[in-house]
Amino acid sequence: MNTDVTISDIRAAAERLRAIAHRTPVFTSRTFDGLAGAHVFFKCENFQRGGAFKIRGASNFIYSIPKDQLSRGVVTYSSGNHAQAVAIAAASVGIKATIVMPEDAPKSKLTATRGYGAEVVTYDRLTGNREAIGKRISEQTGATIVPPYDHPWTIAGQGTAALELLEEVPDLEALVVCIGGGGLTSGCSIAAKALKPDIRVFGVEPEDGNDTYLSFRSGSRVEIPTPQTIADGLRAQKPGEITFKIIQKNVEDIVLVNDTEIRETMKFLLARMKMVVEPSGAVPAAALLHHKLPKGPRKIGVIVSGGNVDLELLQTLGN
Repeated sequence: MNTDVTISDIRAAAERLRAIAHRTPVFTSRTFDGLAGAHVFFKCENFQRGGAFKIRGASNFIYSIPKDQLSRGVVTYSSGNHAQAVAIAAASVGIKATIVMPEDAPKSKLTATRGYGAEVVTYDRLTGNREAIGKRISEQTGATIVPPYDHPWTIAGQGTAALELLEEVPDLEALVVCIGGGGLTSGCSIAAKALKPDIRVFGVEPEDGNDTYLSFRSGSRVEIPTPQTIADGLRAQKPGEITFKIIQKNVEDIVLVNDTEIRETMKFLLARMKMVVEPSGAVPAAALLHHKLPKGPRKIGVIVSGGNVDLELLQTLGN
């Protein structure tokens, strides 16, 4: 398999996605700018179909599967956002989707995934192996596995978020993206560097989900224990093989934020910008709000990756 992903691949993905994905809005906040010390442009994937950027990669992947394989359906594994995206994309072409999800996934994500028509198979995050379960289902049914991040089709689809942002705000000096498995960061970094070669790209992880941070500093992929961070979408234990190589090439640095900083940022985005943002989606903004990035860039793009959050968690933000 050719693992290279180019701006041409991302532009082709953008054409495929026109019928299913929203072109999400870009928001600004003078109050946030004052606190961050920069002019910040939020690419609001929390308003995306399915509530997160994942529809971009999942749809591009499913729409790229050869027709003779597509009829056998698809299977994937996800804590929630990729699960919903695969379910939506599969329904759009009339095929079955089976999703392997952890038992402790947010209730809103479990309910939504089933609501989109997918069959959900749950497992214990601490003792189960989601990739092994997905592989077994694929072997039994002939369904195609849709990787959450570590595949060129997925990466190209995710990169369309930055493609849209740079088309709208072409003079950005920096781009800040959260990192789980690395699909969003790698895809967006390819698009950003192609459109503006001198743009600075930064990744952000939660402190308790710092696999890519450690890997970036060691020069090779590091595996960590199952993270317990509030940012449930960023609980990858090891960066993807393809995504990590792209991140090494395009990302200047990776910084960390803690769960308290994530909560404070969620609260700010809700109270001051009237945006419901899930913990993972607040991670890049938290890095700016809490001054984790180097000084210099004045015009910064932030990918708000999603807005799927349980009401019970939102209720705790005022405490």
